[in-house]
Amino acid sequence: MKKIAIINGPNLNLLGKRETDIYGNKPFEVYLDELKTIFPSVDFSYYQSNVEGELINELQRVGYDYDGIVFNPGGYTHTSVAIGDAIAAIKTPVVEVHISNVHAREDFRKLSHVSGKAAGSIFGLGLKGYELAVSFLIS
Repeated sequence: MKKIAIINGPNLNLLGKRETDIYGNKPFEVYLDELKTIFPSVDFSYYQSNVEGELINELQRVGYDYDGIVFNPGGYTHTSVAIGDAIAAIKTPVVEVHISNVHAREDFRKLSHVSGKAAGSIFGLGLKGYELAVSFLIS
């Protein structure tokens, strides 16, 4: 059984409530149950935090023992060199996922301190991006 960690950053605890025109109206916990149905042979862990250091701690915690990490760093994508460094330091491959197409939004969102350290990046495909990331990581 493959072990995949899903880590969500700031404000993603508000999925289903915030800016539903951009992020949809489904809470992530509901979607996670759907992922578990799609991938019954995957052992998922899920972690969400609004705190940069806690995200780094979780990346380091799972970064040597898991088969893959699906990571949506939220707004820290554009500001956190430390998160990029944490991804570079671990062995587990990371796929960066963003629900919205950050390249079609404000200019400051076009900079990612994560993309260059990740195995790959998925932008703008809604929650489907998580499913695609898991498919990649287990293949």
